[in-house]
Amino acid sequence: MDSNLKDTLSTLRNHLASAGPIDDELKQLLTQLDGDIKQLLERRAAEAEPDESTTYGLAERTQEISAKFAVRHPQLEPALRELGNILSSMGI
Repeated sequence: MDSNLKDTLSTLRNHLASAGPIDDELKQLLTQLDGDIKQLLERRAAEAEPDESTTYGLAERTQEISAKFAVRHPQLEPALRELGNILSSMGI
């Protein structure tokens, strides 16, 4: 599952690079989400328990970001939706 997650994050980063100007709010939300996901993957790789305060609701946060910016940045919406689905199926 982590491989699918990493692939989706890579796709999202590629879309961001080619999306043109992205507003500061979206950048901040995506940077925070990306950091939280990286932290989760590192903890899982080290077989430590994830910090619930950091990982709780990552799927929901991803879906909220997707819905919020779908109109302004429609090219990002499919990758964000897929990311939310992967996180949700991981129970995150």
